[in-house]
Amino acid sequence: MFEVGKVQKAYINRLSEYGAFLSDEVNGEQEILLPKKFLEKGLDINDELEVFIYHDSEQRLTATTQKPIIQVGEIGLLKCVGKIKAGYFLNNGIDKDVFLPYNEAKSQLTQGTKYLVMMYLDTSGQLVTTMKIYNHLETNAGYTVNQHVVGTVYDVKDMGAFVAVDNKYHGFIPSHEVYREIKAGAKIEARITKIRDDGKLNLSIKQKAAVQIHSDVDVLTEHLNKSGGYLPLNDESDPEEIKRVLNMSKRAFKRAVGVMLKEGKLQILEDGVKLMK
Repeated sequence: MFEVGKVQKAYINRLSEYGAFLSDEVNGEQEILLPKKFLEKGLDINDELEVFIYHDSEQRLTATTQKPIIQVGEIGLLKCVGKIKAGYFLNNGIDKDVFLPYNEAKSQLTQGTKYLVMMYLDTSGQLVTTMKIYNHLETNAGYTVNQHVVGTVYDVKDMGAFVAVDNKYHGFIPSHEVYREIKAGAKIEARITKIRDDGKLNLSIKQKAAVQIHSDVDVLTEHLNKSGGYLPLNDESDPEEIKRVLNMSKRAFKRAVGVMLKEGKLQILEDGVKLMK
């Protein structure tokens, strides 16, 4: 039996002017159409194909040899390509776009932008997507502390940023680890700082302390050079101003200043810091 929303094997039962009628087994009873434009030359009765099954615009089960970006139960980034009152249309790599109902969106979508969604079958058996993926992410994937992983940010709150690690597993960046602006949809590289008892991952987009300090020194030096060797920042500066100018926390700024002072590369003035020549 064919599974809607899945890539699967199929066999040519018969050929017609419209394309090939496929079954899920050789000489099977159930048939669905593979339109002629997807039928390669030289194929014949009983030949095996790999196809994706979906409903066409007239709600008929249809096959395509086009490869979808995601299948039912999978999470991935899909581009918004249209909008109607009831929701949005996303491109899944095949001719027919997949629908995102308005009540399954977590924000207003912008056409041309990619969003992290999961595809599923609704109660009527239709392919749809949702941005509410938290309860569909997995845990206990065998990761280790300090391992670097890649993920997609799918939600940002005051407490921090929620990340789908490898677009499949629970990840979270606490607010104190967010030293630069992060937006939903951003693909990031992060380091695992903790594996919680429930298997969810705490992440940091900062490097380990020794490496981070060196990186912060480089950032501070670069900004000093760009501003003629002087920056109006010091211990009394507002943390938000430091973050705006240098994209780092006040603590990181003070550490970098301390390192450069010890190396004789920096001078502290009454109203800022100056690069030593």
